[in-house]
Amino acid sequence: MKLTCLQENLKRGLATVSHAVAGKSTLPVLANVLLATDGGRLKLAATNLEVGITHWIGAQVQEEGAITVPAKLLADVVGGLPNDRVTITLDARTQTIKVECGRFTSNIKGIEADEFPTIPTIADKQPAAVLQPDVLREAIGQVAFAAAADDTRPVLAGVLVRMRENRLFMAAADGFRAATRIVTLPEPVSQQAEFIVPARALEELARIAGEAQGTISITLAPGGSQVLFHTETTELVSRLIDGKFPDVERIIPQQYLTRTILDTAELAKAVKLASYFAAASQNVIKLTMEPGGELGPGKLVISANAAEVGDNTGEIDGMIHGEGGQIALNVKYLSELLSSVKSAQIALETQSAQSPGVFKPVGQDSYVHIIMPMSIR
Repeated sequence: MKLTCLQENLKRGLATVSHAVAGKSTLPVLANVLLATDGGRLKLAATNLEVGITHWIGAQVQEEGAITVPAKLLADVVGGLPNDRVTITLDARTQTIKVECGRFTSNIKGIEADEFPTIPTIADKQPAAVLQPDVLREAIGQVAFAAAADDTRPVLAGVLVRMRENRLFMAAADGFRAATRIVTLPEPVSQQAEFIVPARALEELARIAGEAQGTISITLAPGGSQVLFHTETTELVSRLIDGKFPDVERIIPQQYLTRTILDTAELAKAVKLASYFAAASQNVIKLTMEPGGELGPGKLVISANAAEVGDNTGEIDGMIHGEGGQIALNVKYLSELLSSVKSAQIALETQSAQSPGVFKPVGQDSYVHIIMPMSIR
């Protein structure tokens, strides 16, 4: 193998695939990145056996070949090189690559490419759905953080994806909160499907979507155990989680007694201030809705109280329809929700202090987020 490529492209490509490199593994090759010539381009690939990421960069290929080398070492070396042309030459006898750029030369020992696990590609299969990268990235950003952080209940560490007609539905829940998002697709899906993707895999996909050109296609592997997301230069393949996802739509209250419309940025500021005190009292924050009568707007009082630290109270104006009331929520969950909302206003729908708080961005009916209430002592 001998090829030449640009340092900035190689650096960016290694950063893209490095998120799939196994942190700890009994297989040394999983700490490596695969370098392989592929149709006049350089293919970079990494996998931790749950997620695999493949990325292609433009290159001038003089000799074909493939090798795996330690991912971190190669990324560190390439990151330290000048912004110039990089030549990579493989010595097949010693399984060592020579990396040359400007006045710098590095030799890195590797492991044979044959030992690297095969990352599935589904090149000849028609994608089930196609959508814009920015739309997919926003949807993941509004849903994935509501998935459970641990794997004690594997399905809750994933995100449900359901594709029907021209709609893609996503849902996540960790037992304390739930988020659902509907994406309208530009064209109807070629196959209806429902599957659960690990939230971590979707967070990697969102990162890739941030740099993607063109569209992102979603393809299910034969057998239904893996899903592949494809852009012009990058593919991410993820295993799917077996199991039945909770019926999230059923737990979202359809009625409310009080609806409060608030400025998203003002609410986020007030919640952040209260969070400094709530952190010392099990993250509890109280929201009190006070209707304003016939003449003026109502107000929302945000308060947090920690016996050993102190307390904080803030007020913001809001349009309050209904009888008002109080609800106590986890301030961490509320902060994460507010940072995912891009609309200028957000609506909070409540029934009682014991019922979930239902949040909906004003002007975006496709997103619903519920947070279960905490008991106030």
